[in-house]
Amino acid sequence: MSTTVTFLGLGVMGFPMAGHLASAGFDVRVFNRTAAKSQQWTEQYKGTAYTDVASAVAGADIILTCVGADPDLISLYEGPDGIIANATSGAVLVDHTTASADVAEHLAAKAGEAGLGFVDAPVSGGQQGAENGQLTIMCGGSDSDFSHAKPAMTCYAKALNLMGPVGSGQKTKMVNQIAIAGLLQGLSEALHFAERAGLDAAKVVDVISQGAAQSWQMNNRAGTMLAGKFDHGFAVDWMRKDLSICLNEAERNGAALPATALVDQFYGDVQAMGGRRWDTSSLLERLRRIRPQ
Repeated sequence: MSTTVTFLGLGVMGFPMAGHLASAGFDVRVFNRTAAKSQQWTEQYKGTAYTDVASAVAGADIILTCVGADPDLISLYEGPDGIIANATSGAVLVDHTTASADVAEHLAAKAGEAGLGFVDAPVSGGQQGAENGQLTIMCGGSDSDFSHAKPAMTCYAKALNLMGPVGSGQKTKMVNQIAIAGLLQGLSEALHFAERAGLDAAKVVDVISQGAAQSWQMNNRAGTMLAGKFDHGFAVDWMRKDLSICLNEAERNGAALPATALVDQFYGDVQAMGGRRWDTSSLLERLRRIRPQ
């Protein structure tokens, strides 16, 4: 008998992630607040669409979620019609949302009271990684809950690691976003300098990408950045949400994040320029339009 999994949240990430589960032979149920999205999913993959959370999660062995932010999670998990009240005892809940460690710990405690497991499992790799089944997943939870959910997550992961107790996955994702923010600002400044210096910026990238300056962002985004194309992947609005989580956690644990705070402000400038849905590499466009002091 196949394992029954429920996937709630069929956005640009969740839609293909749930698809990989179906392709791997799991008995997949899906739910999305916009029912048309669930219907679209069932037209493309083998599975069952549900119109309410309670029915979608009842009897499922593993329940996976991928939504927007902390308030969305509270709404989805709690209340008489939510996941925790309607999931079958012994099921493991896995949240792929990038959210705060606080909400992960809160939901884990509530799940435990109901006899349910919980793993916070934010992902990195963007829409392309989700579609290709090549996400990096950083998890927080018990060994037993992680082991129970691992076969499902493996369907769309290139790297899958348990980082520690509940909340550790979210904190690891914060480290990821802090690193990306600083790297993209540095890359944007480098490309901007090359342009202002009258260099062939593409040729410069070809050279320096062979040395210590090389990075995934340089290899995969420098060309589109130079071309002024900022429709590749993770949106500025989402990055600001993530950086807010990072800065709030840093305030609590005492970490100093001066560069991260500055880059967050720069993304605010991008939003004001109309770039809310541009991808995170659009920091270069800010430099092209706004001369730094």
